[in-house]
Amino acid sequence: MLIDKVRELVTNKENEMIDFRRDLHKNPELSMQEFETSKKIAKELEKMGIKYRLANPTGVIAEIEGAKKGKTVLLRADIDALPIKEENEIEYKSINEDISHACGHDTHAAMLLNAAYALNELRKRV
Repeated sequence: MLIDKVRELVTNKENEMIDFRRDLHKNPELSMQEFETSKKIAKELEKMGIKYRLANPTGVIAEIEGAKKGKTVLLRADIDALPIKEENEIEYKSINEDISHACGHDTHAAMLLNAAYALNELRKRV
């Protein structure tokens, strides 16, 4: 079943995506200043063999073309952090004073990358 394959694929990348998310969490960037974040996302897409392009000035647009004609699916995630000092004491705490991913956008970006990975792996079936 397709859903079982999706679960298998995203589970295979789980630890890698946790590491990716924690790296973003540790290195937050404010809106329209996510230059390093965009580079990291682009690097991951490149490793996955997914076509992408950078958008003005800090966006990343990836395209995965399935084998079947029909509807298009769009997935998106914010990647910016907020001007909020992180109070958590975790190993991947923000190193940028008064900026943190208190909004969860680091998690959204990692989940979207994992979804892109699964869609790309299944592109011949969708």
